[in-house]
Amino acid sequence: MRTVRQFTTSAATRFRHSLTSSTPTSSPHWLTSAGEGATSRVPAVRAECLLKYQLRPRREWQRDAILTCNPDEFTAEALELPDFQESIQESRKSVQDGPAPAEKRSQYPEIVFLGTGSAIPMKIRNVSSTLVNISSDRSLLLDCGEGTLGQLCRHYGDEVDRVLGTLAAVFVSHLHADHHTGLLNILLQRERALASLGKPLHPLLVVAPTQLRAWLQQYHDQCQEILHHINLIPAKCLQKTAEVSSPIVEKLISSLLEMCDLEKFQTCLVRHCRHAFGCALVHASGWKVVYSGDTMPCDALVQMGKDATLLIHEATLEDGLEEEAVEKTHSTTSQAIAVGMQMNAKFIMLNHFSQRYAKIPLFSPDFNNRVGIAFDHMKVCFGDFPTVPKLIPPLKALFAGDLEEMEERREKRELRLLRAALLSRESPQKRVPRDEPPSPQSKKARAQ
Repeated sequence: MRTVRQFTTSAATRFRHSLTSSTPTSSPHWLTSAGEGATSRVPAVRAECLLKYQLRPRREWQRDAILTCNPDEFTAEALELPDFQESIQESRKSVQDGPAPAEKRSQYPEIVFLGTGSAIPMKIRNVSSTLVNISSDRSLLLDCGEGTLGQLCRHYGDEVDRVLGTLAAVFVSHLHADHHTGLLNILLQRERALASLGKPLHPLLVVAPTQLRAWLQQYHDQCQEILHHINLIPAKCLQKTAEVSSPIVEKLISSLLEMCDLEKFQTCLVRHCRHAFGCALVHASGWKVVYSGDTMPCDALVQMGKDATLLIHEATLEDGLEEEAVEKTHSTTSQAIAVGMQMNAKFIMLNHFSQRYAKIPLFSPDFNNRVGIAFDHMKVCFGDFPTVPKLIPPLKALFAGDLEEMEERREKRELRLLRAALLSRESPQKRVPRDEPPSPQSKKARAQ
């Protein structure tokens, strides 16, 4: 799927902004009525995917190609798959027979995965974004890739304004486009949402590499004013040994902790690109959520995340692609799980999968009852930890065909690598055995 990258040039951005800001309703001027209170002469039809308008032989709308979503059909199709119903029943029984929770289940914190894919948005997995609902009236975002606002709208529907109104902070791990280009839309729509709720606009706290300011400044200067929407906290100022010399930044950090009821918001440099950070949130009630951002296995992250309640760690590539993971500075599934085990995390959620695993990643032998797989629009509370791993057998049955194809590709890749290794061991030229009689040409050469 090809996606149109936002803000590829400042000229294109200015042009788009001139279209959308020409009226108070953010509609192009040629679609609105000429006078105040007048009605448009052009009939309005709501656009739908694959909706067609036929001009000849008769002018009419054609809706025969429009896709309809019928959940009952999807359910029926899934139930016909081999072993799926049995695995569902076994998982349900396993959950029911499991030990009762030691304490009353709390709804918060609630983790909502809005984007669990890497690099580019796809129809199944959007790019990185995770909403942490700390309470009913306070939340923050861990990364904000393009399309984050759309995912919020899909997930919450008419409640999206309320959710935007609860947003206290955004953490941007690094400056790759799939982690931060959704921020501008969030800022602009948050202003609208607060106005609709009758609340005053206050700047959103953004914890990010300082280099993000240059990108925001360019948009502010060339497109529309945006800087009044944010207060930037440099991610480096939240490292364990950092010394904060600015009273303004100190005040912003105190405000962040107070608004989110956190004892600590800590960052550390991780092994990805320059100025890439992971973070750890420690709540006043004692829970600890650690987010890796993009990284190879990182000792600093392990130390920062000791005894985490939840680790959200990238698992971009499958096992066996360790060399590619090093080239791209990412982690494999087993490497991500190993990081969680080293930090003694209570539970590990894997996300940021390569889009080659859009439906489901390949499972490694290291998967256990402390590991789960994130999907877009998946909601997880701490009380769900015992249940999440029990969903893996039904998932394997549901996506058995896709897993088989990926296994075949992996076997072919391993066979190619084995062949290449065998060929590299052989000498490029065949050696002539000593007992082989000399050729006529060699006799002639000696004679000369």
